[in-house]
Amino acid sequence: MLGLIMNRQLTITSIMEHARKFHGDAEVVSVTADQPLHRYTYREAFARSARLANALARLGILQGERIGTLAWNDYRHLEVYFATSCAGFVCHTINPRLFPEQIEYIVEHAEDRWLFVDPAFVPLLEALKHRLGCVEGFVILGPAGAAAKTTLRNAVDYETLIAGEPDTFDWPELDENSACAMCYTSGTTGNPKGVVYSHRALVLHTYACLMPDVMSLSAREVVMPVVPMFHVNAWSIPYGAAAVGAKLVFPGPKMGDGETLQRLIEGEGVTVTAGVPTVWLALLTHLDRTGKQVPSLRRVIVGGSACPRTIMEEFEHEHGVHVHHAWGMTEMSPMGTFNSPSADFDTLSSEEQWAQRLRVGRPVYGVEVKIVDAAGKELPWDGVSFGALKVRGPWICAEYFRIGKGDAHDDEGWFETGDVATIDRRGYVAITDRTKDVIKSGGEWISSIDLENTAVAHPAVAEAAVIGAYHPRWDERPLLCVVLHPGEQLTREEMLAWFEGKVAKWWVPDDVVFVDGLPHTATGKLSKKDLRERMKDYRFP
Repeated sequence: MLGLIMNRQLTITSIMEHARKFHGDAEVVSVTADQPLHRYTYREAFARSARLANALARLGILQGERIGTLAWNDYRHLEVYFATSCAGFVCHTINPRLFPEQIEYIVEHAEDRWLFVDPAFVPLLEALKHRLGCVEGFVILGPAGAAAKTTLRNAVDYETLIAGEPDTFDWPELDENSACAMCYTSGTTGNPKGVVYSHRALVLHTYACLMPDVMSLSAREVVMPVVPMFHVNAWSIPYGAAAVGAKLVFPGPKMGDGETLQRLIEGEGVTVTAGVPTVWLALLTHLDRTGKQVPSLRRVIVGGSACPRTIMEEFEHEHGVHVHHAWGMTEMSPMGTFNSPSADFDTLSSEEQWAQRLRVGRPVYGVEVKIVDAAGKELPWDGVSFGALKVRGPWICAEYFRIGKGDAHDDEGWFETGDVATIDRRGYVAITDRTKDVIKSGGEWISSIDLENTAVAHPAVAEAAVIGAYHPRWDERPLLCVVLHPGEQLTREEMLAWFEGKVAKWWVPDDVVFVDGLPHTATGKLSKKDLRERMKDYRFP
């Protein structure tokens, strides 16, 4: 027996149409290279998306073909998001911080027909133009005349492309399982791999993100996604904000600038924002230096890497802002877990509360998780047992574009994330390491992330990374690499003494190396692979 319910397709088009009808007057505010502050409404945004869809149809783009973007968070990029997906094309966001060789590989592998490019990234593509044979033309995301000086072939500026086009479009009836967006992994080992998102997956993911114990967005919120739109759909914030009618504030090329972020938060009344920890360190440094405030801000969502407790405490104690951990992956669209308080949170001691808050949260509805040992046996949720973290769900990658399942997918539909984790009895997940970064000393695992978080809690430490270095007796022992704040001084002995009473004695690193800087990936995460290469000749005293 089947249910007697209408079978309406879950598509990004339905989000756009709902926002246009019911939230058309909500604002979208952007910083762009050509305008210090652009302001318009969702209604105007979607009218311009229709004009772009008409222009793309005129260029002969067919359903399922890829349109690439290398762009900041701003209103033009938002228009491309909706125009491409809703017209039946695939919006392929590309991380411009990747190595040029990786960008070349990604564009060619995806077979992008046109690339939409922020003016800041034009020189990057000019150096690659002769190797991007699949690309028919380039759209410069700027005003009329923006394409005049580029040597990119068949280049046109965005405003000229859509000028004169109708502001309505006959949006096709799409199958919810058809592709609508695409993003490649950062490719720390081997070539980047393409993840293709369906309309259904992203609509379900958007629903999940909007839930009260997740992002809890509403028409009363003002949301500023600092997480890039070129990285996993900006964590679904462009879709979620449109679905509920939240005001959107885009920082454009200034997403890492503390002064701009503070000005936008105060000037636009931002209540919720999301991004990686390095962004919030820049904002807090600016606030501390200038005495400026963020009076409207209530919540900060942190993902990408673990947020140090010091950042969370400074936001809370100095500015009344609550920091939420979240965790996910490109392969997960990306939301996997979100840290909201448990039902018994208020009955816990202060340290128990912090122990919970420093975890990446519980799986959101729709995501199943488990941890397994080296033999594949499922481990208990006791907060102590370490295991490889596996996930499955309706917005998790089933296979990679033109590659297939790969080694990370098993026959039961589980995807191995590459993370090592513990799960406590309430279901809160703690990521302790990447599988390839785990330190195994004398047969026992040591969490490099816990050691790093302890190190950066020292007031003199700006950034820290822990890797396993060869030890003749224990096979591996932790080596701590530290970047100090400007003007600060710290000895090896003082740094190691800081760990006393904070971690197990046998976890304490065997040595400290002070460095001027640490390597990072294109998405801002510490690159342990590059750090291990840099320290390959190191030997413990």
